[in-house]
Amino acid sequence: MCSKTASLMRWHDGKKKKDDTMRHPVDGAAWESFDKEFPEFASDPRNVRLGLASDGFQPFANSKTPYSIWPVVLMPYNLPPYLCMQQSNILLSMLIPGPKGPGDAIDIYLQPLIEELKDLWDTCVETFDAATQHHFNLRAALMWTINDFPAYAMLSGWSTKGYLACPRCLKDTRSMRLSHGGKECYMKHRCYFPKNHRWRKDKDSFDGKVEHGLPPEPCSIDEILRQLEDLENIVLSKDPHVKTKINHELRGDNWNKKSIFFELPYWRKHLLRHNLDVMHIEKNICDSVLGTIMNIKGKTKDTIKSRHDLEAMGIRPTLHPVKGGDKYKMPPAPFTFSPAEKKRFCLKSHDCHVILEHLLPLAIRGLLTPLVREALIELSRYFTLLCAKVLKVSELKQLETQIPITLCKLEKVFPPSFFDVMMHLPIHLANEAMIGGPVQFRWMYPIEQYMYKLKSYVRNRAHPEASIAEGYLADECMTLCSSHPGRGLGALTVISVPKREMHQAHDYILMNCDEVQPFLQEYSETHPIDDSGIIEEEWSENFRKWFKDEVVLLYENNKSKEMENLLSLSRGPTEYVTSFSRYVVNGYRFHTQNRDKNLRTQNSGVVVLGNTGDGDENMDYYGVVTEIVEIQYLGGNRIVLFRCNWWDVFDKVRGIKEDEYGTISINCNRQLKTDEPFILASQARQAFYATDNINKVWVIASNTQPRNLLDDDSDVDEQSEAYQQTEFDRPTYVASSSTSESSEIRRSRAGIDPIIVEDISIKSGEQQARVKRRREE
Repeated sequence: MCSKTASLMRWHDGKKKKDDTMRHPVDGAAWESFDKEFPEFASDPRNVRLGLASDGFQPFANSKTPYSIWPVVLMPYNLPPYLCMQQSNILLSMLIPGPKGPGDAIDIYLQPLIEELKDLWDTCVETFDAATQHHFNLRAALMWTINDFPAYAMLSGWSTKGYLACPRCLKDTRSMRLSHGGKECYMKHRCYFPKNHRWRKDKDSFDGKVEHGLPPEPCSIDEILRQLEDLENIVLSKDPHVKTKINHELRGDNWNKKSIFFELPYWRKHLLRHNLDVMHIEKNICDSVLGTIMNIKGKTKDTIKSRHDLEAMGIRPTLHPVKGGDKYKMPPAPFTFSPAEKKRFCLKSHDCHVILEHLLPLAIRGLLTPLVREALIELSRYFTLLCAKVLKVSELKQLETQIPITLCKLEKVFPPSFFDVMMHLPIHLANEAMIGGPVQFRWMYPIEQYMYKLKSYVRNRAHPEASIAEGYLADECMTLCSSHPGRGLGALTVISVPKREMHQAHDYILMNCDEVQPFLQEYSETHPIDDSGIIEEEWSENFRKWFKDEVVLLYENNKSKEMENLLSLSRGPTEYVTSFSRYVVNGYRFHTQNRDKNLRTQNSGVVVLGNTGDGDENMDYYGVVTEIVEIQYLGGNRIVLFRCNWWDVFDKVRGIKEDEYGTISINCNRQLKTDEPFILASQARQAFYATDNINKVWVIASNTQPRNLLDDDSDVDEQSEAYQQTEFDRPTYVASSSTSESSEIRRSRAGIDPIIVEDISIKSGEQQARVKRRREE
């Protein structure tokens, strides 16, 4: 390894935060526990911690040919946060060939990799450290696996189907089978409440039963190994002649096999062995929510079968189907949009991560019933905080405590069929984050992107695996021989700025320059603007002249580099400036408003933290970037400014509002009248504006965090790739069971026509009769 890489591989050493913040897996309980169990391994920071991910993909674009290739990749966690999940650092360890997926027999294919991992633990590998110019014995340990839910079952050995589908609750999974829907329902989340909680006795609002159960107890590793004793020598195979079927009902659990990862000497000591994939959980929940509230055919959970399930359970009588002849009337549900609300509901995005966390709360403002809106917003904020780049243990404990309340609010309004296993898994995600660290190191987003890259390597359709292997090796070689290009600033032009505007820009630079502040304070004390009786513009002009003379005198006795820069600043800018249509700064990509007009994306929103002048209260100033200019000074010094149009945030009634959920709305028709349209590029922070569905003249403002920077992390390279999606400001998440009494639940909605559907019992009876006649014939 090169000297720089060798240094980066030691990054995690001594980086564990002393406070309750988590920025990297090193801050998680799993890493700390592993260090205590194996102090000899932890004593050398050069020993590698790995994560393993695997998933199948179709290598042929636009083809109906069934084919499934399963790459197995490794990610080193020794690296800094911004490098861990980069594609250039992901290692393709093996390819499981198609055309069919490996299924539960994946352990057979993993045997060579497991043998290598055992060697890297036991016998070590002699490696040269370029940083110290010495050889050392390198060891490696696999921390966990990252997979979607079906692959979770293949690697862990616990089947994720049936009534015991939850791999965290195991044998204590609480579910029930819907008599009409024919699927398992996971809506018994009241067991996580205290024994005296009033919702435990509320039969009518939930599943028609009083809840006396307790939450599932975590299963110890000794108990898991005891359950797997009789599966020790069972090897699942794809050979059709070798049939090994596990009877789950007889066993009383969902184990299919003992995972091959238990052959690793340290595997049983891990606190977290297999990760629940937050990416696919978010996607499935988002699809269920949107499909149900918009009543999308084939995707909604509110079907005639789910209404019959309500009737069979004896709950929510106002939603029971009403039979009329050979058809049924389904009364309108409180969680379904009316035709008028569908027109107001506007959501344009293909990313379920962005929809669920950021857009859904904005889109449902003023729509649906209060309890439905409250529950969905709480669910959205749960995932927003969970997926943050920097986690706080105190917040995660709060999330773990309050997510049962949110899920129970959803149980009060949505049908039982809505609560599949994906709606149950969020109950465990906060605890996994406390053990493993931030989500972006343990989800499938970077892995899916890497799969897409591997798919692009396929050139020979007759040998797709060979194409991927050749492409991977070629890319590895090219990566070692090339360097990463820098970021461009886009199209630029040189323009002339009017003298008055140039003075405004120069004055703003002087007022916000730290080196000028002592001069500004001295001049203000001797020439106070209030006593002089002159206007502010004239006072600024006099200060510029005085400041120039003062710096010239100081420069005669001090010709340092700092004083040269100050002299260049005092002489004022040149007549011509450089104008940009886009600019990258502080981890953000800004566009001017004119450039944004022709694009589907939005990058012209800007927000600056300012002071109101009344005490110490701070106020965010919202606006849009209209022009990006680079002011040039003598000596080659340059300063970038943003000219912005600002909204009136001082008018708390007609200019800006904040609702009970903390959502900020701004009136686009009221602009702030100011003589300071400029800000320094270093002061700019990006904001996004979404049209308010309550009042189209207003917009909803959302602040963001930069994609490739971490809070308080000086090790982040400003030119590095983004390793996580854009993070919005942290919302407050407080789920309370005291604001939503049963008497407040609106079970039906007035003014909406019922849905007419066919009697499925008659239709299914006719189908069965036709099948019977065909068999007789």
